[in-house]
Parts: sequence; C-alpha cells; structure tokens
Amino acid sequence: MSKSHERVIERLKSSGEEVRRLCRDLDEVTVSKRTEPEKWSVKEILAHLAKLQEVFEKRVDAILAKEGAPITSYDPENDPEFAAFARKSAEELWKGFEEGRQRLVGKLEKLAPADWHRKGSHPDYPVYDIHFAMEYMAHHEAHHAFQMFTRRPAGKTPH
Repeated sequence: MSKSHERVIERLKSSGEEVRRLCRDLDEVTVSKRTEPEKWSVKEILAHLAKLQEVFEKRVDAILAKEGAPITSYDPENDPEFAAFARKSAEELWKGFEEGRQRLVGKLEKLAPADWHRKGSHPDYPVYDIHFAMEYMAHHEAHHAFQMFTRRPAGKTPH
C-alpha cells in the first residue's frame, strides 16, 4: 500500500474518532437541539455523516465490481429517506456510523494499490476513482466536524 493510501485510511480513522469525541458525551435531548435555528443539530450532522458514509461505501463497492461504474450525485435535501434516517436515536446513528467506518476501513486496507485508482463515472467530477472518493469523504467530514464543534451547547467543550 502506498503512503498516500495509508494517510487516507489514517485520516478516515482519525475523523471517525473526532466525530465520536464531538457527540458521544451529549445526551439525546442535547445532541438533538439546534443551537442555530436554521442549521442542523449535532445529531443531524451525525445522521448526514452516517448516511454519506453508506453512500460512499456503496460507491467503492460499485467501482470495485465494475470499472467505470456510474456514480450518482448525493444531496440529503433530495433524499426521500434522509428525514427518517435522521430521526433515529443518536445512539443508533453512532452505532451505524462506527460499524460502517470499521467496515469501510477494512475494505480499504485490503485494496491493492491499483484498486485505489479504479474509476467510476461521476457527473460532477471528470476523474473519480476510489482514492479521490475517500479523500473527498475525509475533507467533507472535517468540514462537518467543525460544524459539530461549533454547534455544541455553550460551555460543553468536548474532552
């Protein structure tokens, strides 16, 4: 495995741990409260990350199954299942996120270097391979981790 692929895996592991740190000490009521009325709560962000992780894992599976597999864009606001998904308890969301992260990282750790560069066909990105997808996911999570940090209740800095 190349150093850049190892770094991506380590970033995904680390960002998963950061998501845990930012939400696990909050009870269901607190994690569900919108501290900014028009913005997602910490729990809604967790739901988004858990759902997006499922989407990205399916993309990896599709690309591994067929070079050039069609990849569709994902927008939670246009996902008819997202509202119901986000209504799950924070504990259930976290459990799904953690299990999904372990499963995805396990798949990535088994990839041959060439598999990281198997391509899918994405409408928004002319070059979309597994490496790009996992880098994208890691950067996307970092953005949302910052949101989780800033949307925690005042005085509830995570430790």
